[in-house]
Amino acid sequence: MEAGVLMEYGWVLLVLIVLEGILAADNALVLAIMVKGLPEKQRKKALFYGLAGAFVFRFASLFVISFLVNVWQVQAVGALYLLFMAGNHIVRKVWLNKDKSPEEKAEEKKAGAAGFWGTVLKVEVADIAFAVDSILAAVALAVTLPNTPIGNIGGLDGGKFIIILTGGLIGVIIMRFAATLFVKLLKQRPGLEIAAFMIVGWVGIKLAIYTLAHPDLAVLPEAFAESTPWKITFYSVLVLIALGGWFLSGKKESDDEKGSPA
Repeated sequence: MEAGVLMEYGWVLLVLIVLEGILAADNALVLAIMVKGLPEKQRKKALFYGLAGAFVFRFASLFVISFLVNVWQVQAVGALYLLFMAGNHIVRKVWLNKDKSPEEKAEEKKAGAAGFWGTVLKVEVADIAFAVDSILAAVALAVTLPNTPIGNIGGLDGGKFIIILTGGLIGVIIMRFAATLFVKLLKQRPGLEIAAFMIVGWVGIKLAIYTLAHPDLAVLPEAFAESTPWKITFYSVLVLIALGGWFLSGKKESDDEKGSPA
C-alpha cells in the first residue's frame, strides 16, 4: 500500500484506540461491579467468560455489519444511534445532571437474583451493548478509508475490516488490563468523558454525511464523503474536541495526591 494510505489507516487506528480506551474504562468498571458479589474464584471466571464473550460479540457484530454497511438505511440507523447515544449522555451529564455513575448503573443491573450463571448472563448482555457501540463507532470512522488490495472479508474491504476489528479487540484488552488507568485519568480530567461522547456524536455526523452521499439518496455528491477537504475538516474538529476535553476540564487532584504530604 502507498505511504499516504498507510498513514491514514494508522491515524484512524490511533483515534479508535483512544476512543475505545475512554469508553472501555466505563464499561470495565460496570463489569467489575457486576461481578463483585461473587466469590473470588467465580468472579475471575465470570470476568473471563465476559471477556471471551466480548471478543466473540465484537467479531460477530462486525461480520454482520460488514454485509449491511453499504445499505443506506443501515447507515442512517447507525448515524442516528450514535447521535442519540452521544446527545443523551451529554444532556444528562451536563444539563440535567442526572447521569448515573458506572457504579449506579452496575448496581441496577446486579439487582435481583443473580448467582454465578445469572451474573455471567448479565455480563454477556452488557458485552453485546458495548460491542454494538464500539463497532458502530469504528465502522463510521473507517468506512471512508481507501480500499486495499487485500480483498473483501465478509462484505467489507479487508483493510477496513482488519482496522475495525483491531480497534475493537484493543478495546477489550484495555477493558482487561488498562481500565484502571483510564478510570483514574477520567477522574483527573472529567472533561475527557464529555469529549469522548462529543467525538461519538461527531462520528455519527460523519456516518450521516456518508449516508447522504449514498448513490441511492444522492443528497450530497457521492465523492464528497471521501473528499480531502471533508476529511481534513472532520479530523481537525475531532482533534479540537479532544484538546478541548483535555485542557478545558482542568486537572483534579486524585485522592492519593490530596493525602500526600507537601
